Amino acid sequence: MTTADIPLVRQRAGSGPTIPPAVLLVAPGVVFIICTLLLPLLAVVVFSFWKTESYELYMDWNLDNYRVLFREPAYRVFLLRSIAGAAVTSFVCLVYAWPVAYFIARHGGRYRLLLVLLLAAPFFTGVILRIAALQGILGPGGLINMGLGMIGLDPIQALMYTPVAATLGHVYLFMPFMVTAVYLSLVNFDFALLETAKINGAGPVRAFIEVTWPLNWIGTAIGLILVFIPCLASAVTPRFLGGPRSTSFGMSLGQQFGETGTWALGSAMSVVLFIASCAVVVLMGFSVNPRRSGFTGSRQ
Repeated sequence: MTTADIPLVRQRAGSGPTIPPAVLLVAPGVVFIICTLLLPLLAVVVFSFWKTESYELYMDWNLDNYRVLFREPAYRVFLLRSIAGAAVTSFVCLVYAWPVAYFIARHGGRYRLLLVLLLAAPFFTGVILRIAALQGILGPGGLINMGLGMIGLDPIQALMYTPVAATLGHVYLFMPFMVTAVYLSLVNFDFALLETAKINGAGPVRAFIEVTWPLNWIGTAIGLILVFIPCLASAVTPRFLGGPRSTSFGMSLGQQFGETGTWALGSAMSVVLFIASCAVVVLMGFSVNPRRSGFTGSRQ
């Protein structure tokens, strides 16, 4: 073999198809999403058109499960109750999160990261433990009623096993999501714009409405999604804090896969819940104006 033949040998050796490195990096994540998200979701959609008898699924394509969901008043009540509860929880979290996130972003200084980590401290424990802690505060023998008894007042029985208790539980569980989303938006916000608005005669309220709020709406929209969707599907909190009057769509869904064993009906409920969640995401997406939020899409 001569020296002139070396390039030819290299060309033949590398003539086969090569996989780009980017594909190799992305492939594990794509496979993971397909196996853990898309395939289970597809299975749920398929099962929703089958039927269940004696805790077993049978391939009998029909729309009976969806007819039951939309004809039975109980399921409509559960769904509307879950939507209303998620909306109230999102609103309360929004009202509370904005002042907290604004203070941390503007006045936190070098302690900003520490303050954000403190907000995430409840996530170091499990959901059941956090709900049990709320029961110890709101229950008939909890800290609030104990304090009322010490000053001679009667205990408040309405604190536990009510829709109010379930809402408080949801706010406690999902508040860090909202605060973190708003904070991450504000941390990149140029607060000098508020001084400019002040120079031009805008008061604090007007500067917030016309400058701070619209330029950080993306973070707010993400926070609303992160709170609304898990609250909509919540089953544990209404069961332990809300009581019978707070039976949610998620609780009823869990019963289909557990006590009653009606997997086909539970799959149909899962599809409805997924569609409702997608509708919320699409609605929030349409509410975002990229240019109004400070994104132009151009590269420097």
